[in-house]
Amino acid sequence: MADREKILRYFRASDDDQVAAKLLDLAEGANKNRKFKVSDFLDPHTRNVAEIVAANYGSIKIESDGGFLNAERVKVAFVAEDFQGKPDFGIACFAIAWNKRYYRLSHRDILGAFMGTGCKREALGDIVITDDGAQIVTDKAITGYLVNNLLKIGAAPVILTEIGQDDLLKKEEKVKIIKATVAELRLDAVAAAGYGISRSRMSDAIKDLNVRINWQDVKKPAQHIQEGDVISFSGRGRVEVAEICGTTKKGRVSVVLKRYI
Repeated sequence: MADREKILRYFRASDDDQVAAKLLDLAEGANKNRKFKVSDFLDPHTRNVAEIVAANYGSIKIESDGGFLNAERVKVAFVAEDFQGKPDFGIACFAIAWNKRYYRLSHRDILGAFMGTGCKREALGDIVITDDGAQIVTDKAITGYLVNNLLKIGAAPVILTEIGQDDLLKKEEKVKIIKATVAELRLDAVAAAGYGISRSRMSDAIKDLNVRINWQDVKKPAQHIQEGDVISFSGRGRVEVAEICGTTKKGRVSVVLKRYI
């Protein structure tokens, strides 16, 4: 049996103890009923928390599904090792259509409309913009409610159609390579270079809690950045610190960034 309090103490330092407690409940439930328990949709950071939790149970394995083949947000199933069936992740898939001649909708617009229906963020997986509109993955439990309530996104009337998981398109992300130099490896400096805005504006965005590192909230513009870190800026996509190349003759730090558009 896992030492629950020890695990929670481990995650308390990173403020992940609340999510860890929920995941521990699921792992303990699967361990007790010898079947499986499924989480809400998790981002990559929270999924890592789930993997650490599962590793503390010798008789529990972990599986995940986010609908899309390369999903970023996934549901995690804690599965008893002697369970012979396949876990039901409770996923529903939808195509969203609107008149593209008159309306241009973004990932941010769709997320905002979804939240505006009163549904929680944890009930929504990835959002993929397509040639015909968009595709989303949600918790199956809200299917009826969503169809009856997600009728407009901004000013655009939309049609929501449930589709099979096999009908989901592969996520394709456009990547822009950015080579830049920064005075130091601070979050505000690196993020400003990645998003093409001023350092002062980026600093304000960080203080307003609109920026995350590795899917975790961050408040300090001076936070140190490392190679491999992923920076998220609300409504502006992600920037990955692909390479830190060293110091230039003028004492600046050369970096290679990947911006996912």
